[in-house]
Amino acid sequence: MIELNWLELLILALASFRLTHLIVYDDIMEFLRKPFISVSYTTDDQGTIIRETNIQGTGIRYWIGTLLSCHWCTGVWCAMAVVAVFYYIPVLNPIVVVFAVAGIAALVETYLLRRL
Repeated sequence: MIELNWLELLILALASFRLTHLIVYDDIMEFLRKPFISVSYTTDDQGTIIRETNIQGTGIRYWIGTLLSCHWCTGVWCAMAVVAVFYYIPVLNPIVVVFAVAGIAALVETYLLRRL
C-alpha cells in the first residue's frame, strides 16, 4: 500500500490541477487540441463570454477530442500521470513541484481577479 502524507497529497493534487488546466484550456497547448477540437467564443445578452467546444472526427479522434474537451476526464489521466511520475520516476519530482507551485499561483490569481 502506498502511503501519502498530507503535504505530498497536496502537491500531487495541485500539480494535477495545473497540468489538467494546461492541457484543456491554456493557449500554449492549443497545438495538442487543434486536431481534435475547435473552440469558439460567443457573448450572450448579459455580456458573458461563452466557450463553445466542437469535437471533430469520428472513432479514436472523436474520443480524444472528447477527452481533451473535458477537464474532469483529462484530470483523471493527469492525476494518474502525476502520481506515476511521483512514485516511479522520482528524478522528475522537481517538475511535479513546479506544477504544484504554478497551481497555487493560478488559484491565487483567479481569486484576486474575482475580488477586483
